[in-house]
Amino acid sequence: MSMIQDNLIAVNFTKVKENILSACKQANRNPEEVTLIAVSKTKPLEMLQEAYKAGARDFGENKVQELLDKIPQLPEDIRWHMIGHLQRNKVKYIVDKVFLIHSVDSLRLAEEISIQALKKNVEVNILIEVNVAREESKFGATTEEAIALVEEIAKLPGIHIKGLMTIAPFVEDSALNREYFQKLKQLSVDISRKNIDNVSMSILSMGMTGDYTVAVEEGATHVRVGTGIFGERNYNI
Repeated sequence: MSMIQDNLIAVNFTKVKENILSACKQANRNPEEVTLIAVSKTKPLEMLQEAYKAGARDFGENKVQELLDKIPQLPEDIRWHMIGHLQRNKVKYIVDKVFLIHSVDSLRLAEEISIQALKKNVEVNILIEVNVAREESKFGATTEEAIALVEEIAKLPGIHIKGLMTIAPFVEDSALNREYFQKLKQLSVDISRKNIDNVSMSILSMGMTGDYTVAVEEGATHVRVGTGIFGERNYNI
């Protein structure tokens, strides 16, 4: 990888952090409440190492096999986030390796996570994925289904619900996604008020490269930024 690419990742990472800081000021929030997840799917190890050098400690992957390949080759203090759709037959490979599973979208998936957590004697932190915008191409519970789903999953051993996640539509104007972030925030407040055992709504994972500043203004605690840090999938430098 060229020196230009190395520097570019560090510059991009710093710029994203600065944008988060500005969004926090705008919303009168403490920037320490916001975790930047470097979405490293499809990116080679060298790029992850450069992001790590720049200060990234949270990395998000979409595919189980890629996650398993990368974990042993990178520093142990990295917090790995499973942000992609998770198939039940892959759960056993990652329950004891990831910091947080963002994409729990069904009771059946949660039940499998619970089974594997008990087998490996670990406690697994998860987020419930909500398809706020009701896009047919996306996974996740509807906002109407989410509360009942949370109540059911909360009963399972070995799992702790830490909050909610959504993937907003891809839009040119990030302000168009504000309503979806507001709805997810409101849903988290509604669930919080129910005081369900084993449920915390401390995490709101929402916002990606195109709209993370709007997400932060609306209460995101975790933003998932890939292109904004690593650039487009193919560098032509």
